[in-house]
Amino acid sequence: MDLDSLPKPDSELISLIKQGVFVLGSITDLEPESELIILTTQQIFLVSSIDSDPESESELISLIEKLLTLETKPELVSLLNQIFSLVISMNLEAKQFVSLCPQVEVKLEEGKFRMNGEVQQRSDKKRECYRRNMDFYRITTGEKTAHFRCPTCNGEDHEEYAKAPLEVKHYLHPKHSLTLVLLSGVIARKCYCCEEYLLEVFYYCSACDYAMNIACLEKKRPSTIDHPKWHDHQLYLFPRQASLTCNLCALTHSSCPFYICPPCEFVVHQRCISLPRVIKISRHLHRISFTPIFDQGDRSCSICRKEMDNDYGGYSCIKHGCSYAAHSRCATQSNVWDGRELDREPEDVEEEEVEPFVRISDGIIQHFSHKHHHLRLVENTRRDYDDNKECQACIMPIYYGKFYSCMQCGFILHEICANLSCKIYHPVHAHPLTLVTDDSYVVDTRITCSACPWLCTGFFYRCSKKGCHFKLHVQCASISEPLLHESHMHPLFLTSKPGERRRCSICKVSRNAYTETLNCIECDFSLCFKCATLPQKVRYKHDKHMLTLSYGKETSTMACWCDVCERKLNPKERFYMCDEYCCATLHIECLLGVEFYMKPGSSLIYLGRKLDVLRNNNMSRPICVVCKKRCQEKVYFHCLGSIACSLDCVKWL
Repeated sequence: MDLDSLPKPDSELISLIKQGVFVLGSITDLEPESELIILTTQQIFLVSSIDSDPESESELISLIEKLLTLETKPELVSLLNQIFSLVISMNLEAKQFVSLCPQVEVKLEEGKFRMNGEVQQRSDKKRECYRRNMDFYRITTGEKTAHFRCPTCNGEDHEEYAKAPLEVKHYLHPKHSLTLVLLSGVIARKCYCCEEYLLEVFYYCSACDYAMNIACLEKKRPSTIDHPKWHDHQLYLFPRQASLTCNLCALTHSSCPFYICPPCEFVVHQRCISLPRVIKISRHLHRISFTPIFDQGDRSCSICRKEMDNDYGGYSCIKHGCSYAAHSRCATQSNVWDGRELDREPEDVEEEEVEPFVRISDGIIQHFSHKHHHLRLVENTRRDYDDNKECQACIMPIYYGKFYSCMQCGFILHEICANLSCKIYHPVHAHPLTLVTDDSYVVDTRITCSACPWLCTGFFYRCSKKGCHFKLHVQCASISEPLLHESHMHPLFLTSKPGERRRCSICKVSRNAYTETLNCIECDFSLCFKCATLPQKVRYKHDKHMLTLSYGKETSTMACWCDVCERKLNPKERFYMCDEYCCATLHIECLLGVEFYMKPGSSLIYLGRKLDVLRNNNMSRPICVVCKKRCQEKVYFHCLGSIACSLDCVKWL
């Protein structure tokens, strides 16, 4: 093969591969010689195609990894390691590597970092760190530098690379040195200098609990700035940590740098300098604009519900007569504001609201989700309850009230579900949401509600912004504030901050993936969306009365048994009970099912297999092939001739 005739996307890379071929030629005593030659030949062709095929880089990296697993000479291992580093640097557009070798490990406990001991190496074998197990960090600095950490040796075997200093002094924290540390556990705290979360490796002062990303350490900040948008005079960088109240956000903290005007006693956080003038948020109908000082009078933030200080800045509604107001930081949260500055931007032309149905005649409609048939309004009074009929929007039975029923097939919608708006703004998301229907009857298990853990199997709302995957069940979308809920004596509000984790006071679960909770502003009570959307009143096929969700009594000693599973109920926990003294009591899961909102007759793709969702309404309940018990749920799953009672059992098929 004529190497000189190949295209040269990187001459240094070609040169290293030539050296590798030369070393291969000298190997005569190793069994995998032929495999090495074949792999290296493939490597050359991949290098020649990097420009035309971006996927060649990842293939080349995988190929080098395979080469490194073969027993061969140390010289070849060294060359392959250099080739691997060079390919990574091409991918990161880096001119040089810097090795991060922290010696101290820290752990986040109750908002503060605690020393957790020395950083341990994974292996003391030098060969081990030649595999592709280094952690690369995209840290933006003035130079094209790729920072990396090798967990195997913690930098001990990478002397060829420059090393980041273990201790530094910084002008924003002149009192103490900052130590390079490694974080153990979850990253849930932001850098002192920017709005970004701390990376796994950062600089830290244990005496002051002061943390800074490496990128911020290397950035130079101006000592003075002119910012007429917020203040007429020149502002000076304050070079120390101090707790001064910011004139723009009204917060007093020392978690970021700030600028001051000494004659005017004007203080502004660095992060507040970029606050917008005019914005539109999901919590209010009108635009709101920044107000430096409010008129006298008592007012509270309409987002966090806490008191506002009239002497400091915030946002207020631009419409005359509207009293809506919010703290600066609350109004610009990522779950409230879409990030657009609307100052001097014309008002958006309001789109004409699209009605979800066309009224054909009195009590007869044509719904957009069922265009080929007409639906008739039915009053659900003195009718026998049929738990085999569900609303196709919320996948819940028709317990009471009016509903629309198709005049030609079994399609049913609650009256309230038939009137769902086609487009909404919801308080928990910054972008508009569009109502979509599930017409495929094949449920995608990746489509889960962004507020609760259930799959989106009926109608749901989806974010209209490209690239945003936010979704809401129609039940979760119906939640508004203030919420008056039977589980608590006080009204509940959506006051959670982005990323905040609160433990639900009812189910006692802190859901990491679902951060929004409805919170009480008078006590510590919180309610997750899963619990908030459980129906308060339901029907049971063997009881003619309505059942009410009971939240238990702490002092109750009454013995109760579930009418379905015949197991004992805990009277201090939630369960459904009859309002009419029939003594009917049921577990929530026994009445509603473990696989909540699962549409009978549909299919879903789960763990790469197609499952049919079947209604469990036969006289003889089928037996699950996994747990060997009869299927007690309202639905069961059929896959390749096998029956499973739940998705947990499906995992073992």
